[in-house]
Amino acid sequence: MFDADSLTYDAAGLIPAIAQDHVSGEVLMLAWMNADAVRKTLEEGRVTYWSRSRQSFWTKGDASGHVQRLVEMRVDCDRDCLLLVVDQTGPTCHTNRRSCFYTAVRDGAEVELMAPQPATS
Repeated sequence: MFDADSLTYDAAGLIPAIAQDHVSGEVLMLAWMNADAVRKTLEEGRVTYWSRSRQSFWTKGDASGHVQRLVEMRVDCDRDCLLLVVDQTGPTCHTNRRSCFYTAVRDGAEVELMAPQPATS
């Protein structure tokens, strides 16, 4: 049985979690989890992160409706980073983009790779 306490957390009790689309393989976002967020995600199947700024849990999609359902959780070789393979509904980023990684640095300049998705009513 998997034990969330067996992971290597930083001094604040957090571990980075990378969300990746289960179909396209696209990297969607990076956020932080504590052991309770890991357990909650595994138990409920919806991804729950720990907000460092608010010092509270946030389950992806509760406010926006853009839900992340866990397909698979992977642990890296050092047990200090997680890969969350997810089924993402709607945009991932709070800027209404598919991915939080929408800016590239090319030849010393920032290039916007994707525009925000149109708002739906």
